[in-house]
Amino acid sequence: MTSHLLALDQGTSSSRSIVFDAAGRIVAMAQREFRQIYPQPGWVEHDATEIWRSQLDTAREALAQAKLAARDIAAIGITNQRETTLLWNRKTGEPIANAIVWQDRRTEPLCAALRKQGLAERLREITGLVIDPYFSGTKVRWLLDRVDGARGAAERGELAFGTIDSWLLWNLTGGRVHATDVTNASRTMLFDIRRNAWDESMLAALGVPASLLPAVHPSSHRFGEADAALLGARITIGGIAGDQQSALFGQACFRAGLAKNTYGTGCFLLTHTGAQFETSANGLVTTSAAQTDTVPQFALEGSVFIAGAVVQWLRDGLNAIRASGEVQALAESVPDAGGVMFVPAFTGLGAPYWNANARGAIVGLTRGSTVAHIARAALESIAFQSAALLQAMNRDAEAAGAMPAAELRVDGGASVNNLLMQFQADLLGIPVVRPKVVETTALGAAYLAGLASGVYRNLDELASQWQAERTFQPNMPRERAAELMAQWEHAVRQTEAV
Repeated sequence: MTSHLLALDQGTSSSRSIVFDAAGRIVAMAQREFRQIYPQPGWVEHDATEIWRSQLDTAREALAQAKLAARDIAAIGITNQRETTLLWNRKTGEPIANAIVWQDRRTEPLCAALRKQGLAERLREITGLVIDPYFSGTKVRWLLDRVDGARGAAERGELAFGTIDSWLLWNLTGGRVHATDVTNASRTMLFDIRRNAWDESMLAALGVPASLLPAVHPSSHRFGEADAALLGARITIGGIAGDQQSALFGQACFRAGLAKNTYGTGCFLLTHTGAQFETSANGLVTTSAAQTDTVPQFALEGSVFIAGAVVQWLRDGLNAIRASGEVQALAESVPDAGGVMFVPAFTGLGAPYWNANARGAIVGLTRGSTVAHIARAALESIAFQSAALLQAMNRDAEAAGAMPAAELRVDGGASVNNLLMQFQADLLGIPVVRPKVVETTALGAAYLAGLASGVYRNLDELASQWQAERTFQPNMPRERAAELMAQWEHAVRQTEAV
């Protein structure tokens, strides 16, 4: 039996496809960026057709690089940017509008109205989430209300709603399968994560017809088969998980207490809580972890909206660097940030602050500040935001009588930046551990597909494959780390005042 796996990693700024062998090693990888569409301030959109084409192209390219045919692939796993929302016509398969990206803030007025109605506590009890434009539910409502004819078409059963995983699955199967997994469903504000079922009261509150919704399955599941015409043979689609839960799975964080942080366009820190639904008192959300069967699994999550994207801004907005890879050298050209603090609240602040109206700020500038100080402060902002998340998680753990995280497993593009990872360990005061395979988002999807297709027997087999590449030990005095975190919180308060 073939044991190669194909992971489709559909991210916020690019589509990638990675071929893994059964040992979790990368055999081949292809990647393509696609357009970011900004119709007006606070709005972020994607062309869903462009996403599908870029994803299919990279899948074909990765197979060609690996010198493998479709028949050599045991299964496909899908992982995706979460919360990004689209509606498409079931008959034609055409989107009715651009997809609204998770970063988009246009639905804040609707969220404010829902909070005013007193819905926040009940929504949190059912879905584990807070009311925020980040999540999919209000995006669906906006499309139904603002796109001509959308609500009528939805009520006639002519439209399908999906996050990007559902869109890819629909296209891979030629429109035969409209489904998602529990992790993506858990990010919609419409899903009861205790029962693993769409919630009628939330659908009514947000005005979303049930006819739009995909079927929901465990993350490791035989969802369907990719059409033979696409890749050369029919291939089982055996795994789907939203990118952050997929990374948690790829990091072998299968049990309560294990935590990982992914450094991508945003930054996402998750702690597995097992079968226990835990509510945060410190600004975090409760979400579904990837599931291999029908038994609910949970995680606490904190989301930073702008992490690696701040480096893109240095490149494209400030023209401080020509390529993202230059940022470390520029930041290292000065010994520290020189008192500069950069809070990249370009699209508001996520956990633990949840301020949709905050805007980015650079504070602490002096006549001696240079672009290198700003670059270093930009990199450090990623670590500061992540440290604030882990401190919030530790406060929740302490309140629950549990132990705080003993280490932080890291992955994602920016985790290869040694300066950033060392500063992260210094702020946290615990080891930061980078695995040999940092593409854990894609690896998690491959693992889920491998379980469904029989490549792997169980979670123990997967856990035995995880290996550390480097551990960053903290070497900053705790008093200094506390001083820096206090300066960070002061800078955050300036953005909240904007």
